[in-house]
Amino acid sequence: MAENTVLITGAGGFIGSNLVDDQLARGKEVIALDLNLDRLRHTASTPHCRQVVGDVQEADLLQDVLAGVDTVFHLASAHLEVSKSDAYFREVNVTAVKTLLRLAHHQGVRRFVHCSSVGVYGPLEKLPADETTACHPDIIYEVTKLEGENAVRQFVEKTGFSAVVLRPAWVYGPRCPRTLKLFRTIKKKRFFMVGNGDNYRHPIYISDMLEAFELAAQQPGIDGETFLIASAEPVPLSALVRHIIEAQQIRFRPLTIPLALMTPVCLIVEGLFKLVSKEPPFSTRSLKFFTESSAFDIAKARRGLGFEPKITLLDGLEKTRQYNVDQGLL
Repeated sequence: MAENTVLITGAGGFIGSNLVDDQLARGKEVIALDLNLDRLRHTASTPHCRQVVGDVQEADLLQDVLAGVDTVFHLASAHLEVSKSDAYFREVNVTAVKTLLRLAHHQGVRRFVHCSSVGVYGPLEKLPADETTACHPDIIYEVTKLEGENAVRQFVEKTGFSAVVLRPAWVYGPRCPRTLKLFRTIKKKRFFMVGNGDNYRHPIYISDMLEAFELAAQQPGIDGETFLIASAEPVPLSALVRHIIEAQQIRFRPLTIPLALMTPVCLIVEGLFKLVSKEPPFSTRSLKFFTESSAFDIAKARRGLGFEPKITLLDGLEKTRQYNVDQGLL
């Protein structure tokens, strides 16, 4: 086995593509797997990056790409596909995880890093949450991500396999489509606030998230553990929007729409788009950005991983803005 070979599933996504670049920069041999790898066109001719277009539900494919792998970073998941069935979410977020774990263990993988989500908590009643906070997910994505976590922990208990679960908060930065959309709608003065914006969001800049992945891959004695990964502190949504306005040096005061009005609109739009099998422009899931508060205690990650976020929100937003400007996206 090559100790410097890593498999990254979900490698074509925002976080996954950045993780590919980060692992290559660390001198690793990278196998990048996803259904779409457009974000990795810049690595197409890189000799140390093997790009594999495929589905994590294909066991034969997984068997092939796992050969000689030291570390698996499992990021692939069903997430924003509102029109998909509950069964689809369970197949991707649970069944495929179990298959990948079994095959990785059989192939002798040294460490399996499973990327979950703080969405597993569902609506939080008490802040900040930590790894001992009870989970009450209320949408299928969150429910199946929690089931995927449980599958990892159960497999570790049963086999002794070395696997770790990370729960990232709101990750942002270059290549993030949701962050870009936020910047764009604010710049075009088309952004509106649902509610008064006093709910909290807990961001983490992409480079800090990448460091957490590397720490989770290398730290000994953490098998079966779960770690929350976030920045040093949360921020009210209204302040986050204000910082983005200031970063773009524009004058803008967003319109505020009552939650009681927006919720039925989202339900109607979801229903109409589901009839034509298309993803809606906004949904009750995206509404959570305005309605739910997220704040997390990262003390366990600091102790167990040696994790310490380095990028402040203002610096991270400026780095994100500059990247998007340089790419002609803003």
